[in-house]
Amino acid sequence: MKRKNRSTLRKGEGRLAFLAVSPFYLIFLTFGLFPVLYSTYIAFFDWDPLGLHIFVGLDNFKTLLGDDRFWIALRNTLSIWVLSTVPQLAAALGIASILNKNRLKFSGFWRSAVLIPNITSTVAVAVVFSSIFGRDFGVVNYLLHFFGVDKIDWQSGTLSSHLEIAIMVIWRWTGYNALIYLAAMQSIPKELYESAELDGASGWKQFRYVTLPGIRNTMIFTVTVSTIGGLQIFGEPAIIGGASLSGGNDRQFSTLTLFLYEQAFQNFKFGYAAAIGILMLIVILFFALLNSWLTGKISRD
Repeated sequence: MKRKNRSTLRKGEGRLAFLAVSPFYLIFLTFGLFPVLYSTYIAFFDWDPLGLHIFVGLDNFKTLLGDDRFWIALRNTLSIWVLSTVPQLAAALGIASILNKNRLKFSGFWRSAVLIPNITSTVAVAVVFSSIFGRDFGVVNYLLHFFGVDKIDWQSGTLSSHLEIAIMVIWRWTGYNALIYLAAMQSIPKELYESAELDGASGWKQFRYVTLPGIRNTMIFTVTVSTIGGLQIFGEPAIIGGASLSGGNDRQFSTLTLFLYEQAFQNFKFGYAAAIGILMLIVILFFALLNSWLTGKISRD
């Protein structure tokens, strides 16, 4: 009788646990898996939102691979991603190391302050930085002119526009990643640092041989997440471009997501836009896995 009661109790607990986690699966199926599957289906059609759907097979993908605008958007996306992700994570490591020091005064204030850029609206950040990098009255050009450097039209050049967007991303996300690194550093046993100090290890050697191996998994996580976010960048280039979705006169800051949005909601080529999304998914998965492998290899060495 007791065994039967225990079995009934376990079944009830199992149902309760399933009900507790079911909202996640419902949300994932509705907003995660279904859009991916439906976009894959649309990618094989000349899709008209009014109801005209013509099956075209792989034509959207063939056209896309021969579209110069796609390769320009891919090049711009990779360029902005490299310019923003590498300095961002390096700066986050440095900031986290400073915040992790026991003798740091007002440590709670500084740990809260580094997160302020992240909670700032993307629109507000883009508007402010557009003014800072303005051609005629921007602060950056004023400082450059003070040192004898000619004014730069940041948004008209390819590299200059990529730098402007990358600096926005760095400013917004460095503090967020620094707090993630800080949490990982504080989980490292203090005894490891004490042993290294007794062995005569300097601060740099402690960081290299104790801190970095201790936060290896966290580094892989931040690199992977930063890669996914960097390859999906949309808000900053869209706001800089204003009403135009082409990414500038020469498409100098057109990214993959901006190109997708342009094709779907300006040109109304939903099947073509879906094909862009599928190729974006493949590109993001490739670079996320590559970065995860490289980060793990470097940290193990």
